[in-house]
Amino acid sequence: MLDLIGALGTGALAALNVAAILGFAAISRSAKVTTAVFALLWVAVLVAIGALGGFASRSLGLVPALPLAFALAVAAALVAWNAAPAFRRALLSVPLENLIAANGLRVFGVFFLLLYAQQRLPAPFAQSAGIGDIITGLEALYIAARLTSGRRFSPRWIAAWNAFGALDLVVAVSLGVVSTPGLPFQLFGASAPNALTSLPWLLVPAMLVPFYLLTHLTIATRLASSRTSERVTAGRPATALI
Repeated sequence: MLDLIGALGTGALAALNVAAILGFAAISRSAKVTTAVFALLWVAVLVAIGALGGFASRSLGLVPALPLAFALAVAAALVAWNAAPAFRRALLSVPLENLIAANGLRVFGVFFLLLYAQQRLPAPFAQSAGIGDIITGLEALYIAARLTSGRRFSPRWIAAWNAFGALDLVVAVSLGVVSTPGLPFQLFGASAPNALTSLPWLLVPAMLVPFYLLTHLTIATRLASSRTSERVTAGRPATALI
């Protein structure tokens, strides 16, 4: 039952993220369609590999399949950010409150705790990822709600939240890697199963985490461009925050 709920939740998260970010990016409709198609292809590849057991322990020998998929997604995002100015401008054109609200969906990190309760995720990864995501998500919803209502908000507070949210992902990924079954450097959960190597949960590190890291990078860039401002107001483009 939890896997079914997780599958529905992961699909809903992906759809809401697309609506919050891609729907508000200042790019042409054809560019939005192209981006959505590439994202769907990546998800389809992940699902196909996962269904065939491609992310199982030692499926690629000593190469950890799931961390490799995560690394490829992050590398592709960073290459696009640095080598494609249009991609970077499109993300920076998204309203700040949308970028933050997308992270509000991380309250679904409660699933990590539920999986741990079922002895399907190892400690301390499950607690770190679950609690960190819940805190990040709740704070994101609060900040986004204030910005959406037109109220002004301290950029220092947003920067602190943004740093915490990014650090939460980095710590979770690090603990996830050293908890990957079958690896010689596995430090945690040697005798415990890891639900993240199977569907639908593998979509979290291979799809959602790279996406959220990209939102944190975008938010940090937006805040850096408004460093001389004492307040941030919702809906203004990056150049108007100065």
